[in-house]
Amino acid sequence: MFFKWRDTFKLDIPEIDEQHKKLFEMGSRLYEIISLKDNYDHYDEIMQIIDELRNYAKYHFSYEEELMRKKNYENYEEHKIEHDFFIKKIARINVADIEEEQEKVMLEMATFIADWISGHILKTDKNYREILK
Repeated sequence: MFFKWRDTFKLDIPEIDEQHKKLFEMGSRLYEIISLKDNYDHYDEIMQIIDELRNYAKYHFSYEEELMRKKNYENYEEHKIEHDFFIKKIARINVADIEEEQEKVMLEMATFIADWISGHILKTDKNYREILK
């Protein structure tokens, strides 16, 4: 499966682990839709998930960033830059491209989301694990 939660993603910070699982779940829903290959236009469903993902990511990032500020996490600024990059990338999804080449554009986006989420959790988020626990 493209978006599969594994114990290696756990930070042992229950609220953040649950939020990360939710991001994986949204990515999985997106990937399931674009994998259907049923020649049906799933534009509305795709846009709904993208909006949900963008909004939830903003919520999650704000939650993490608030904890980092409270604990005076030394790499806060670099971490926030990664969060901001993700939000901007999702916001730049071109609606016209989805209309024209739905499967191709969404597969590229799903790949970006999967790579970013897993890479961010495994590398960047693991750095604050002990500080925020």
